[in-house]
Amino acid sequence: MTAAIENPSAAVDRSDSRKRIVSLDQFRGYTVVGMLLVNFLASFSVSPAVLKHHHDYCSYADTIMPQFLFAVGFAFRLTFGRRVQRDGAAAANWRMVRRLLGLMLVSIVIYNVSPPASTWEELVALGPAGILPELLKRNWFQTLMHIAVTSLWILPVIAATARVRCLWMVGSAIAHVLLSYWFNYAWVNTSPNGIDGGPLGFLTWSVPTLMGTLVCDAVIAGAGRAPLLRLAGWGCGLILLGYAMSCGTRMYDVTPALPISVSDSKLADDPVLPTAAQFHRWWDAKSWSDRLAEPPFVAPPDQSHRKWNYWMMSQRGGTLSYVTFCAGVSVLVYLLFYIACDLLTLRWSFFQTFGTNALAAYVLHEMVGMAVKPFIPKDSPGWYVASGLLLFFLITWTFVRSLEKQKIFLRL
Repeated sequence: MTAAIENPSAAVDRSDSRKRIVSLDQFRGYTVVGMLLVNFLASFSVSPAVLKHHHDYCSYADTIMPQFLFAVGFAFRLTFGRRVQRDGAAAANWRMVRRLLGLMLVSIVIYNVSPPASTWEELVALGPAGILPELLKRNWFQTLMHIAVTSLWILPVIAATARVRCLWMVGSAIAHVLLSYWFNYAWVNTSPNGIDGGPLGFLTWSVPTLMGTLVCDAVIAGAGRAPLLRLAGWGCGLILLGYAMSCGTRMYDVTPALPISVSDSKLADDPVLPTAAQFHRWWDAKSWSDRLAEPPFVAPPDQSHRKWNYWMMSQRGGTLSYVTFCAGVSVLVYLLFYIACDLLTLRWSFFQTFGTNALAAYVLHEMVGMAVKPFIPKDSPGWYVASGLLLFFLITWTFVRSLEKQKIFLRL
């Protein structure tokens, strides 16, 4: 089930890879802490905009999920090679398929849904065709499901050469653009809105995931010589590429000379492929400021001045510019932890606790949030929200730390 398999002993199964890579645990722990922070604060009006999801540009909150996928790819590549060497390719692949199907089942159980009908008669009237589309488009396809499906998608190339993995990444990105042009972008952004790219989001989530595998190779191969410049170059290159793609959003500016759409819809009529008039207006702009998109973390104009389109950075849409930019951010953030933890041997026990039991933290934080948030109104003042946040972190950390002390780790 794998293509162009690299020699595992030469790729990711050296003796150093058998030890835990501290920087990966610390990076994953930071990502979990970031998730807890933004998931809790998203509910309150006093929270800074950069800590919330906005769907039409990239905020700090939007950088978190790509980092999870990056860490998944890193760990996947790190462990799969030696399992192939130990058990054989067929057994290793079948074991991974079973585990990923198990993670899908866990995600279906965790992401509770509201009853689709209140009576048997209504349920029968709805039927599978009236129930499943929303579940598949929105309710079930959240973080854990995306991790499972994306991992399953890259499984055929996880042990392949870097060249094959890069081609798989590019092919997945192109497929997402084409499917978005056909129907997917408009479908995900119409009611009921999709989450994190919807069922086809795995195509672009492959970008940060496969970048995680490439960084894993660089770290393992660079055991004697730290790959600092290579990782910095990859990270900066991806950030610039993602931002360059996002500049295509300026073709969808609404101007008196070029009213893109007379409708009140927030979506552009041609959200993936702009018209010739839109392109020429953008290309012939006299000032670079009329061609460049707003920097990441800066809100764009509202829909009356710019229609939503595929080229803006959007976690909801799983757009290519967004995942490419955030893949670069993931590489650079990991690089900081690599320098701090693997080269300077620094450790943060707070990150270590969350990083070595990320699935437990993910499951528990939802329950802790449901216990704490009802006592914090949405319009609460900052000091009260901050107090609730500290309580939320304290309870979640206490649970996860207790599991750590008992050496109980949830892994799928």
